[in-house]
This record gives sequence, C-alpha cells and structure tokens, in this order.
Amino acid sequence: MQAMVIEQYGGPEVFVERELDTPAPGRGQVRIKVVASSINPIETKLRSGLVKSHPDFPAILNGDVAGVIDAIGDGVSDFSVGDEVLGCAGGVKGWQGALADFMIADTRVIVKRPSLAALTLEECAALPLVFLTAWTALVSRGQIKEGEHVLIHAGTGGVGHVAIQIAKYLGAKVATTVSSDEKAELAGQLGADEVINYREEAVSEYVARLTSGRGFDLVFDTVGGDNLDRSIEATATSGRLCSINTRSTHDLTQLHAKNLSLHVIFRSVPLLTGIGMDDQPELLNALSEMLEAGAVRPLLDEHQFSFRDVAKAHALIESGDALGKILLVNR
Repeated sequence: MQAMVIEQYGGPEVFVERELDTPAPGRGQVRIKVVASSINPIETKLRSGLVKSHPDFPAILNGDVAGVIDAIGDGVSDFSVGDEVLGCAGGVKGWQGALADFMIADTRVIVKRPSLAALTLEECAALPLVFLTAWTALVSRGQIKEGEHVLIHAGTGGVGHVAIQIAKYLGAKVATTVSSDEKAELAGQLGADEVINYREEAVSEYVARLTSGRGFDLVFDTVGGDNLDRSIEATATSGRLCSINTRSTHDLTQLHAKNLSLHVIFRSVPLLTGIGMDDQPELLNALSEMLEAGAVRPLLDEHQFSFRDVAKAHALIESGDALGKILLVNR
C-alpha cells in the first residue's frame, strides 16, 4: 500500500511517500480502505516532536478516518466487509494512522456511517476527533445540563464549532468567542445564541453583559495558554471548566477562590493506554445519533488536499488561516 509517512521530526516538508506492506486485521479489528481523513492540531505536534506519542518511525499519522471495511479479524460480529465507517482510530503510538491506502482499526473506535446521514463519507472524516473531544468535555466531564449557560471559546475552530452544535442539541444556552465579524456570522449559523468578539470586549465586560456578572455555568477552553486564565475568570462560582490545552503554567488562586472544577481532556489516552477504550462505543453512538438527526455538520475550510499534499495542509493549519477543519482525500 502507499502511505505518507514521517521518518524524523520537523516542518511540513518531512512528509514522504512510501510503499509499505498492507496490514492484516487481528482479533477484534477490521481493515479499512481509507477514503478520507482530516487534520487536527495534534498531528502538527506529533510531526514536530512537541508530542512524542506517535507511531514508530516511519510514522503514519492522522487519527480521523472514513472509509470502507475490506477485511475483518476474528471475533468481529458487528461489522461486515463493505460497511462504510468512520472513527478516530490511530495515528498514535501502537496504532497506524489514516494517511495510507489501508488502516487497521479496533472495532471499539469506529462506527457505521448512518444510512440517513446527509453528509458524504468524505465529509464524515472531518468529525470524529473533534466530536469525541467536545462530547467528552461537555458531557462526560463537564456534565452539561439543559438550560445551562455555556461559554465555548473559538466557536469556528475545529473543536469549538462542533461543541456549539452539541451544546445546542442538549438544550444549553450557548455563548462563544470569535475574532471577526465573518466568524461571528458563522458561529450564529452553527447555533450560538450569543457571540463575543474577544478582541473588542474584555472578559469582565462580556460576563457583565451576558450573565449580569455571575459567570457561565460551564466554560470550554479550546485555546489554552492565557485563555485558560480568561476562562477561569469567566466561570461562575462553583462552576465547571474544561480545557484541551493545558501545556502551560498558571496561578490557580482564582480557581481555588471560586471553588471551580477543572477537567483536562486528552483524547489520545484510550488508544495510548487502553484506559477508556470500552467507553468509546457510547461516544461514537452519540455521533451517529446526531449525524442521523442532521444535528451536526463539519465547518470545512475551502481548501481540500490529497494525501500526497498533506504537507500543504499542515502548512495551512499552522499559518492560522484555516477556518474549521481541513479535509484530506485519498486520491
């Protein structure tokens, strides 16, 4: 099979095409003929060496996958050859990624594409990691409740735009931060009730305007860095704060003073450690349910790339100019 791999750390230019043996599925696994994948920030960190939990060199990256099952291993009864599937199934240590003609996947981390899904199989490839991340933050860890006032940072980002849709689906009142009028309009189309231009309005100002100074019941920080401090400020006393980027140092005095709970989400843990693998079908069933109901759709950047042009996709996401998710198609 053909695959795009990295053989060393570096910039986007380190991707090279290689011919590798086609893998065979083991017990509880299937082999997927890969149709598409998508870029997530974790892949740029793995490629550069900032996070060293990648498959062994030559490493095939990318967790998101959409494709068609072409072989099944022993003990597999819920999937058949020919099933269209999607999931976040690899791209970390011990698990080959999706940037290849074929990919092996544990059946616990994939789900069949719903027959009534309005999205194409290619479009579905943009959803798994960001959906699982947002659902874990808002539902599994954040314990979101109907009617709560929720703040989601970066509402047109990869995770943020899906988090808005999940929160609305579950009956929350949703506020989100953006950086421009164009993004504000998109966030509204995704379902946000209130939109904040963080470049024009301080945390104290929008907390006063939108919550009468109380703060938000649940805050989801998808940005990290200084934004975690702003998120602490925006959370109501005894509220919940979830973050997917905490590789930084902070003064937690206000976290303590406000009696907040902080939940850190690192979505690679189930694949890296096996811990939580048996919980994945429940999360994927939620994705399937929302897809079938037409309640979730990806915000796709206008630029789409082939697997062979993955270096260009990495350069785009690192430029900061991408909007939503960048789709990669195996052609």
